[in-house]
Amino acid sequence: MTTTSRQAADAADSPDDLRKPGPAPRPRIHRAWFVAAVTFVTIIGAAAFRSLPGLLIDPLHDEFDWSRGTIGAAVSVNLALYGLTAPFAAALMDRFGIRRVVAVALGIIALGSGLTVWMTAAWQLMLCWGLLVGLGTGSMALAFAATVTNRWFTERRGLVTGILTAASASGQLIFLPLLSWIIETYDWRPAAVTVSLAALTVVPFVWLLLRDHPADVGLKPYGAAEFVPKPAPVQGAARRTVQVLLSAVRTGPFWLLAGTFAICGASTNGLIQTHFVPAAHDHGMPITAAASLLAVIGVFDVVGTIGSGWFTDRYDPRRLLAVYYALRGVSLLFLPVLLGPSVHPPMVFFIVFYGLDWVATVPPTVALCREHYGDDSAIVFGWVLASHQVGAALVAFLGGLARDVFGSYDVVWYASGALCAAAALMALVIRRRRPVVGMTRVAAA
Repeated sequence: MTTTSRQAADAADSPDDLRKPGPAPRPRIHRAWFVAAVTFVTIIGAAAFRSLPGLLIDPLHDEFDWSRGTIGAAVSVNLALYGLTAPFAAALMDRFGIRRVVAVALGIIALGSGLTVWMTAAWQLMLCWGLLVGLGTGSMALAFAATVTNRWFTERRGLVTGILTAASASGQLIFLPLLSWIIETYDWRPAAVTVSLAALTVVPFVWLLLRDHPADVGLKPYGAAEFVPKPAPVQGAARRTVQVLLSAVRTGPFWLLAGTFAICGASTNGLIQTHFVPAAHDHGMPITAAASLLAVIGVFDVVGTIGSGWFTDRYDPRRLLAVYYALRGVSLLFLPVLLGPSVHPPMVFFIVFYGLDWVATVPPTVALCREHYGDDSAIVFGWVLASHQVGAALVAFLGGLARDVFGSYDVVWYASGALCAAAALMALVIRRRRPVVGMTRVAAA
């Protein structure tokens, strides 16, 4: 062996070389992703609760001879409470913990949905589906996903928020065809029981796998460089929520954002989600076919939301909102001539287009809230979301009332198209402003 070869062999056998580590072990999956998965499943379950009201209008009308306006009133209470509970849901989670609030909310939903099986009067529908289910679903609204994301993730927050937002559309895709098939094959009562059982099934997963904060299991948030201690329960969070609202209502942009988002809710949850199936059924379309079209809206809803977020990073959010509302209004004007006993290509085009536009308004609205209200933007958006649901509630009721009075939904489609045109103009009126730190500077401006 040559000297060079011997030196190479000695170097290979040296202790320093023997102490060199091998391949790094594969990292474990962070607990945050399991928490996000449980949250995803819970929100999917919540989609079942929100999918059923539109399917119940005709069966309840046929069995109890309740007017569509009466049934729409119960749906409107549900939608209004869903929105009005949302700003306070984060405060409840800060005070009592995510796991407790969500578990109780699921129990309330299961109770409200299950009790409808024995109802005989319209006020019982108002109590069970309107009050109980409305409060339960409101406690698992946007605040639930936002709280989980903020506590468990430092990196990938945008990705996680997008996934959890898409969970609602995914749940709609899963449950709408299933529930419509159950109603058409059996009755509306088994569908209500299915929703109740879905809520109860999720409770063990929430209680066993969901944790309020990474510190509860001795972990750092995903992507965090340092350990974050669990904050003490917040006593005055609800008071701050109201104080932010009182400051925001003194500014013009709040009313324009709330007004446009109320029209957004009116033309989506209140109109299409609640009245599309019975309107299509009026034209001879089977309930299962109409519900499947709504499910397709849920598919393209995901694509539209992600695309809108990409556009919002690059273009003026006011102009995006104006385009979204204008196109939505035009499409609604054509809907009365598209409805028929069967699914045809123009109707499919409408469904795809409406799905892309369904919640495309959310990213620009959030961006404008952040631009005008800085550190308070999340709470302000919570109140703007409440206006979204109030608008949905009004149209859920007025749409059923109009059907009772005029014998068709045509006037509802035309009126909603005009509202969307007004929203497009309102969006353009919102002034541009540099982001600010807090509400005080905005109110003083």
